[in-house]
Amino acid sequence: MVRWRSGTVTTLRRHWGGAVELDVRQSDGVVVRALAYPELVGTPEPGDRVLLNVGALVMGLGTGGYALVVALPDRLPADPPDNGHTRDGGHLVKARYTPLQPIVLGVDEEASPHRAALADADGLDGLPVVTADLHSALPAIVAGIRADAPGIRIAYLMTDGGALPAWFSRTLHGLRTELAGTVTVGQAFGGDLEATNLHSGLLAARHVLDAEVAIVAQGPGNLGTGTRWGFSGVAVGDAVNAVAVLGGHPVGSLRISGADPRPRHRGLSHHSVTAYGRVALAPADLVLPTELPPDLAAEVEAALVPLAERHRVLRVAVDGLDEALRATPVPLSTMGRGLDADHAYFLTAAAAGRHAASLR
Repeated sequence: MVRWRSGTVTTLRRHWGGAVELDVRQSDGVVVRALAYPELVGTPEPGDRVLLNVGALVMGLGTGGYALVVALPDRLPADPPDNGHTRDGGHLVKARYTPLQPIVLGVDEEASPHRAALADADGLDGLPVVTADLHSALPAIVAGIRADAPGIRIAYLMTDGGALPAWFSRTLHGLRTELAGTVTVGQAFGGDLEATNLHSGLLAARHVLDAEVAIVAQGPGNLGTGTRWGFSGVAVGDAVNAVAVLGGHPVGSLRISGADPRPRHRGLSHHSVTAYGRVALAPADLVLPTELPPDLAAEVEAALVPLAERHRVLRVAVDGLDEALRATPVPLSTMGRGLDADHAYFLTAAAAGRHAASLR
């Protein structure tokens, strides 16, 4: 379950948002790359003794390939001043019943300054909401929105299918000036606002952040088993349902690739087929860019035929989107492939963003 190690901090490296990258010399002399979240464990310094969970590192996981700092046992952070609650009166427990469960202030709790705005909130007033199954789609969707609506207010809702701490995402840190705010929902935490579930998070995006467009996607580090149903991003279909129930306008960012070496993800990924074809019970706008390589376009069009019985398949012009993607403030990467290596994937996400911006 957990591979434990102890060691000593030797070097502090990069830091972004609420994360610090560091080198740790383990008790066996091996130096490993580690990640600490100061809000959870305190701020490490060279010479500190640390306890590590090295499971993801030992397994060689790409996104999660860090040793994670569990504690600074000789220099624990001070307790926040409180009376049984967090300093801000919150009592939402996330990553519940794990050793590092944080207690945060929910956006709609009684102690929240936003309680009045959300107490009776029950709808999204037609808010366009782009749903995507991978975190890597986020900057491309933002680029597509910004291509036609540079001043629009965009909210990001990070679901809990991948990383739970929003602080882990360097992409999200790089997009901080592009977003009106981030809402972490479910077990995810560390956003500008904390919500119990996606429904309350969507309402917070609309009524607290005053979003004109919202994006729903899991954090980095999705979980998949290579089967039809064993993928955390299948929940994108649930997101479509949540948006529709609350009176929003769902826009599906399809997972399309001409470069993925796995047959199940070439053309239209089988995960998009499952999420939108089986899980999403409400209709959504499924967006195709008008310019895809002919062979890829034909393959995708054929795969979309059964989805068109429930959803609206729309074709969106791509003029200017390549330039917008190349101007993003963060690197574009999906499964290790950049923009030029998997152009269709990012172009499709940008087209979904462009369409959502046109609905506001």
